[in-house]
Amino acid sequence: MGPLASTARLDAELLMAAALGTTRSQVLLRHMRDPAPAAFEPLLARRLGDEPVAYILGTAEFYGLEFEVSPAVLIPRADSETAIEAARAAFADAPPARLLDCGTGSGALLLTALSLFPKARGTGIDRSAQALAVAQRNAVSLGLDARAAFHHRDWDTPGWSADLGAPFDLILANPPYVEDDAEIEAVVRDFEPHGALFAGPEGLDAYRVLIPQLPALLTGHGLALVEIGSRQAEAVTALGTAAGLAARLHHDLAGRPRIIAFSRLLHR
Repeated sequence: MGPLASTARLDAELLMAAALGTTRSQVLLRHMRDPAPAAFEPLLARRLGDEPVAYILGTAEFYGLEFEVSPAVLIPRADSETAIEAARAAFADAPPARLLDCGTGSGALLLTALSLFPKARGTGIDRSAQALAVAQRNAVSLGLDARAAFHHRDWDTPGWSADLGAPFDLILANPPYVEDDAEIEAVVRDFEPHGALFAGPEGLDAYRVLIPQLPALLTGHGLALVEIGSRQAEAVTALGTAAGLAARLHHDLAGRPRIIAFSRLLHR
C-alpha cells in the first residue's frame, strides 16, 4: 500500500470541495457526477508530492474546532486530544483560572482548553514568531483573543517565564520528542517544522530542560499535561520524579502512552 492509499478517497473529496468552494458534505451530496474543475489539478499535484492536506487547505480540525495551519506549525493531531480529555477530567469540579501552553504552535491546545474553561485566561509561548502569528489569528477567529496572550519565548533561555505571571493552574506542553535519526513519513519529515519535531538522539532534550522548571510554574493544585512519544513514558516520568513531581500516565484512543500528568500533589 502506498503512503497516500489509506486516505486517498478522503483527501480527494476534501481537495475537490476546496476546488469547488464548498464543503465535503456538499460534494458527496450534489457534485459526485460533476467534472473536476481546473482548480482541482494543482491541488492534487501538491498532495501527490506528499504535501499534507491540512497545509494545502490551510486548516485542520482539532477537538471539533477549526484552526488555521501553515508550514510554520505542526498539524494538530487527534492523539493530542488526550491532553484535553485529561484536563476536562482533572478540573471537572474546580476549573483552572490560569493556563500556560509551552510550544503553542497553532494554539490548538491552549485555545481548545480556553473554549472548555470559559472563565480561564491563557498564555501561549513559542520560539517561532511565525507560529505565534498563526496562533494569534486562530485566537481571533475563535473569539478567544480577549483571554489569550502569546509571547515569543524559548524555555531554553534563562528567565523566559519571569514576567508571564506564574504560577499556573494548568500547563499544556507538546514539546519536540522525535529522535534525530528516526525514520518518519515523508509527509511529516519534508513539510512540518523540524524545530517542533526533533529533540536530540533520544528525543528527550526538550523534556530535560522543561520538566525541571515545572514545579516553579505550577500552583499547589496545578497540573502539567505533557505529550510524549509512545516509548518515552518511563524516561519522561523519571525526569518528573527527579524534579519532585508526581506522575500519572494517560493513553490515547489507540491505547498508546500519550500524556503524562505531572503535579505537586500526590493524590492527583
